Amino acid sequence: MARVTEEAGVAEAACACCVPRRGFLGKLAALGAAAMLPPAEALAQKRKAAITTRRRPHRIDIHHHILPPAYMGEIASRRIGSSVQWTPAKSIEDMDKSGIATSIVSLIQPGVWLGDAAQARRLAREANDYGANQVKDFPGRFGLFATLPLPDSEGSLKEIEYGLDVLKTDGIGLMTSYGNKWLGDAAFAPVWEELNRRKAVVYTHPLAPDCCRNLVHDVSTSTIEYATDTTRAIASLVFSGTAARYPDIQWIFSHGGGTMPFLLSRFTREESTMKEREQRLPHGVLHELKKFNYDTAQANHAAALAAMVRLVPVSQLLFGSNFPFRPGEEAVEGLTAFRFKPRDQWAIERDNALRLLPRLKML
Repeated sequence: MARVTEEAGVAEAACACCVPRRGFLGKLAALGAAAMLPPAEALAQKRKAAITTRRRPHRIDIHHHILPPAYMGEIASRRIGSSVQWTPAKSIEDMDKSGIATSIVSLIQPGVWLGDAAQARRLAREANDYGANQVKDFPGRFGLFATLPLPDSEGSLKEIEYGLDVLKTDGIGLMTSYGNKWLGDAAFAPVWEELNRRKAVVYTHPLAPDCCRNLVHDVSTSTIEYATDTTRAIASLVFSGTAARYPDIQWIFSHGGGTMPFLLSRFTREESTMKEREQRLPHGVLHELKKFNYDTAQANHAAALAAMVRLVPVSQLLFGSNFPFRPGEEAVEGLTAFRFKPRDQWAIERDNALRLLPRLKML
């Protein structure tokens, strides 16, 4: 009931200044009618109104995956042990349970790079067409981060044009590393130049790089390596100077930035001793880290949230579920338990995404 009351209060605060005249008069009439009811019936009406407010979908899920059947068949040998079943209908069912209005979908790891450029281009195009069709088939419920065939820069530039100009996707979805290259690698400069020119939103998702699989006996690679690879990607972008060189790219990092918030003192120490600091980090490491955006998928527990809000303003946090690997309710319950101020929780669950993706305001 506490969660219901809090979310109802958020919705009321968000809408109190914009009630049309007809709606305002209707509310007055309803209040007058409620005043004439016996106390028990009036209380029941209030509870019903609170539940209705709670069930009205408002959340925007930035971390929500699609599993195109053709793609899953092609990468089956690389995802041993992953038996999750997914359809667009399953996504919508979970969204409705979790009060999620719209999910911005992206491809799962390992992405489309399996070592062959022609294959990567084909898989990227197929996945992007599949995702775009899902957006069309379920109006208002989905958006799309287009996949690129990195490390193939030429193919990636073509897919940026196709994704953003033809399919009208909401941004670009990338892995944190490709082979032995992380996102700050100089080989990717042509891609960053184009995305910076477009002021694109770039969502990133981790994977287990070739260097670091099955290192700890009886512990799955994803348990440690996914969060760690996000941290490697952040470090690569920051310390290479890529983040400062292309300041108009709007980066989103999964899982609360991985382990980066817990390694902050090591990042700042690295900055103090690095060569070419003025060229690569003219505004400092903290400036770049505070500009990035971070989703709450699997980072919705107290330890991760406490670390994030000490590092970045609430404006940089985005709601993420990690569906179908985690239910949306997990993220909702974690954020609610942290007891954000209502306006801050509303910002994380909706308004921050609208700032990055203004198209969603029209849905």
